[in-house]
Amino acid sequence: MDMFQQRIEELRKQLNEHNHNYYVLNRPTISDQEFDALMRELQDLEESYPQYGDPLSPTQRVGSDISKGFKQVEHERRMMSLANSYNIGEVQDFLRRAQEGLGGEHCEIVGEMKYDGTSISVTYENGRLVRAVTRGDGVKGDDVTANVITIKSVPLQLPEGADYPAKFEVRGEILLPWSSFEKLNKEREFNEEPLFANPRNAAAGTLKLQNSAEVARRGLDAYFYFLLGEGLPFETHTQSIEALKNWGFKTAQVTMLESIDAVEEFIAHWDTERKKLPIATDGLVFKINSLRQQLNLGATAKSPRWAIAYKFAPERECTRLRSVSFEVGRSGVITPVANLDPVLLSGTIVKRASLHNEDIIRQLDIHDQDMVYVEKGGEIIPKIVGVDTRQRQADSHPLEFVRECPVCGTPLRRIEGEAAWVCPNKWECTPQICGRIEHFVGRHAMNIDGIGEEVAAMLHEVGLVNDVADLYSLTHRQLTELDRFQEKSASRIMRGIDESRQVPFARVIFALSIPFVGETTAKVLARNAGNIDTLMVMPAEQLSGIPEIGPKIAESIVEFFGEERNRTIVQRLRDAGVQLALSEEETSGQSDRLAGKKIVISGVFAKHSRDEYKALIEQNGGKNVSSISSATDFVFAGENMGPAKLEKARKLGIPIIGEDDFLQMIEG
Repeated sequence: MDMFQQRIEELRKQLNEHNHNYYVLNRPTISDQEFDALMRELQDLEESYPQYGDPLSPTQRVGSDISKGFKQVEHERRMMSLANSYNIGEVQDFLRRAQEGLGGEHCEIVGEMKYDGTSISVTYENGRLVRAVTRGDGVKGDDVTANVITIKSVPLQLPEGADYPAKFEVRGEILLPWSSFEKLNKEREFNEEPLFANPRNAAAGTLKLQNSAEVARRGLDAYFYFLLGEGLPFETHTQSIEALKNWGFKTAQVTMLESIDAVEEFIAHWDTERKKLPIATDGLVFKINSLRQQLNLGATAKSPRWAIAYKFAPERECTRLRSVSFEVGRSGVITPVANLDPVLLSGTIVKRASLHNEDIIRQLDIHDQDMVYVEKGGEIIPKIVGVDTRQRQADSHPLEFVRECPVCGTPLRRIEGEAAWVCPNKWECTPQICGRIEHFVGRHAMNIDGIGEEVAAMLHEVGLVNDVADLYSLTHRQLTELDRFQEKSASRIMRGIDESRQVPFARVIFALSIPFVGETTAKVLARNAGNIDTLMVMPAEQLSGIPEIGPKIAESIVEFFGEERNRTIVQRLRDAGVQLALSEEETSGQSDRLAGKKIVISGVFAKHSRDEYKALIEQNGGKNVSSISSATDFVFAGENMGPAKLEKARKLGIPIIGEDDFLQMIEG
């Protein structure tokens, strides 16, 4: 190593330490002028000796003004969202469920802030940052490494001598501090640009900018709260957070909570103190501290069972109702939406709020021009919760729900047994057609990039796309001939359409917009039917026999495929090369070794988590049931099986199978 390379390495090390002291520890040890002098020296050396360049040098934190598109990256481990709670009783229920799931084991609880930003996953190899990916849909996200590198509180190179694994993943929240948020909005106001409603939206928008120099200028921050990797030496969440802190990360403050009273005190403290923090928060998070217990508790389809978010009580404001719009969804349901005088609520300017249906309007007794109370459900979705009748105008009239579709004029029908009114003109009502197209191309469905609400409406308006199968007849030339599309955006759409032909069968079912069939139900249908031809001819009785498929969903599926137009769309999708059956890879692990068997799983396991075992049961034809009855075929028991379940199984003579016997059973 020559003297110039040595000096470059020394400067990088010093500047990384000073960045950490300033942005993470908030304890600078040199002046800004001294820091700038070191930075200029490093910049000059790197410019003179480009052979010693490093993309993770502190000089690269300024970003680049070269625009680059984001590529999607699959997460090594799925990024899930937390279940919410809104009172101490729901937190107690969470703790009770966790203890029951662990066979009565004591659970150590920790509490921390819930930051109101945008989730990020950052991977390090040999102490160097190699990739930063947004949450996306939890399975895949956008690679935003170039932008995250500009955030000065994110370590680029971990300190020498720190005992970190060769490879690990750390998750956290990218935030825009209140000071940066206010500065940014003042700039936008001066430039007559739309203001950001809250720091969360501003952080998410900033992180997705394709100009990393602008990202660097806006002053994002990052807090980290979760460490993942193979063979980590920690037994608890608190130990892993302490390790992250020692490695140079800005971490969440973790508090041990010895009792439910301590949890309640923690909530009461932060309900007021959070308002003094330099960054936005929207609640707290409570976690089981033991990593072994976390593994055994596992997760539901959406959320881990070992953590829960606590949302602070929503703010409430009173504002004037100006008018009501009636909007048509993709299934034809008419939703009334209140248009309000703008009001600031939980950091967001609220102008609209859903009234849900006619029954809600009647229950609230809303009149035109009323003063209404608005809350945010979970501090996310605005809703009207009441009326200040003392301020009601003498000549006001009760709101009237429409009886004809506000778009196509078709008389509405009320769904039997429900509050919803529906436009039955599904094939000619524009919002329904565009809604189905928009749903079909969505990330969780066919994931066709470049087609959102506006583009879907435009493609329909010009006559190019009248149903989802028409997407596969689009050509590059048709798109570039439209005013909106340049070469790049047209190519992106055509590439997305082509790649959608490889989307798995379960997501295709979800994309079809079958009423009441969501993502989870679509997976169940795909696993049980195997292909679209079988699904299309399955009678309601057979569908209802599938776990998680009730009579209402079964009738909806039969009705959907009973329509000639839908069968024609399916055939056209088949002709276009869309996946309408499970792949060999998906079916290879399936067997009928547990066919028809109803199995109760209980206790804590050593070789796999409970969720992994539940998936294996379904993969081998079995059915997971929650309670023991005479119809139960056997109980799959781990350690610490609940004594009540054990006693009931013995009383009914239900066989109890251990972990090794079960694995031998499914391996044949």
